[in-house]
Amino acid sequence: MSSLTQNNVQSDQRGFRPESTDSRRFPPLHILFIHRDADTVECCLQELKKAQFTVSADIALNLAQCTEQLRSQSYDVVVAEYPSPSWNGSQGLQSLRQAVEETPLLFLTTSKGKESIAELTAHGAFDYVDGEHIAQLPMAVRRALNEKKLRTELEEAGKALKHSQSLYRALVDNPAYGVCRCDAQGKFVSVNQALVTMLGYATKEELLAANHPSDGVFDLGTGSALAERSAERMRINPIEIEWKRKNGTALKVRLSGRGIFDEHGDCVGHEIIAVDVTEERTLEQQLRNQASSDSLTGLANHRRLFDALHAEICRSKRTKREFSLVLLDLDGLKKINDRYGHLAGDRALCRLALILADCSRSIDTAARQGGDEFALVLPETGIAAATLVAHRICDLAAKDAEEPRLSVSVGVVSYTKDADTIGTMVRAADQALYAMKLAKAARVS
Repeated sequence: MSSLTQNNVQSDQRGFRPESTDSRRFPPLHILFIHRDADTVECCLQELKKAQFTVSADIALNLAQCTEQLRSQSYDVVVAEYPSPSWNGSQGLQSLRQAVEETPLLFLTTSKGKESIAELTAHGAFDYVDGEHIAQLPMAVRRALNEKKLRTELEEAGKALKHSQSLYRALVDNPAYGVCRCDAQGKFVSVNQALVTMLGYATKEELLAANHPSDGVFDLGTGSALAERSAERMRINPIEIEWKRKNGTALKVRLSGRGIFDEHGDCVGHEIIAVDVTEERTLEQQLRNQASSDSLTGLANHRRLFDALHAEICRSKRTKREFSLVLLDLDGLKKINDRYGHLAGDRALCRLALILADCSRSIDTAARQGGDEFALVLPETGIAAATLVAHRICDLAAKDAEEPRLSVSVGVVSYTKDADTIGTMVRAADQALYAMKLAKAARVS
């Protein structure tokens, strides 16, 4: 599915339309609703069918029925009403999370439920959808399924790596494992060819000649975790460190092995097995980035936005220093889509995202909430300074010469001057943004 058609709910649904009738669809979706309102469940099913999902659904009215259903069959997604008398408070949410286990969990919130979004995230909700915007449910379901797939792939890669290690760790000549012996100062005494190749040297002699204790090129961590050993087996606790290849590039390796001791019990060296985990760590970072980034703009997604807000509130409570939130809305995105096409609409969103990133410091969090809505979290920033940043973003957007021209509405609030929770901050900023939109409309009319 192309990521170029996700700029609003309507185009998001159209973007999921399969390119062929047999190979591009999601497999049938088996979903469990934990909801007391059958009409709401029916609305959810209709939105999913509009988005080309083939859905089969069951309904549970409370946590006990949910647990019974999950014991008898498996589900792709669980959609739970929030708030609900079945899981009031932290303990109830934990019980729900334990009941669904690894199944993606989405919350369908009311206006009252939005106040507790930080609590939902802390208890493992993959996503949440405002009950007044059920049309966003298909997008949330796709995100949950994609995140589950990424986690599964990462777990399978980890299991495959452990299996490979158990089979070949003892084979010194195996090319996947660098094996070396070093003295008490960490200087190589002997190495195998796999380690020579891993570090980018031509011969064992060249590598041994390059490894002088004074240069620290191949620090084995002998002054820290490597020196800690089990009293029973004298084995070294596995650690991960970074080496430098001959050409200067970074090499992430996981080291394990055992210490070598003389007749007096003094450590005289180590026997080390080195595994190159550079590619594995790169893949993990990519998966983490995908899980917390918006696929179209590259900015933080709404989950990372709420994580940043929660972290800033906790920090502000400790330091008594304020921070600010800027909400932004790209005016007239539907008109851009209708007149210029969705590619131009996606391009307009990316242009605004680039301006937002350029106006952000390294400590700020620029995010796309979804559709045409963006946000900027500004730590250590009062309302006056945040307002200047917001005006600068609006000015830069208006001066962007590329067609179609951009117009941005903003709402600015600070913690705790304007609000003291995530929900009240977002609501206050949204009200300020809406007031700006009304003012613009009044000037045009």
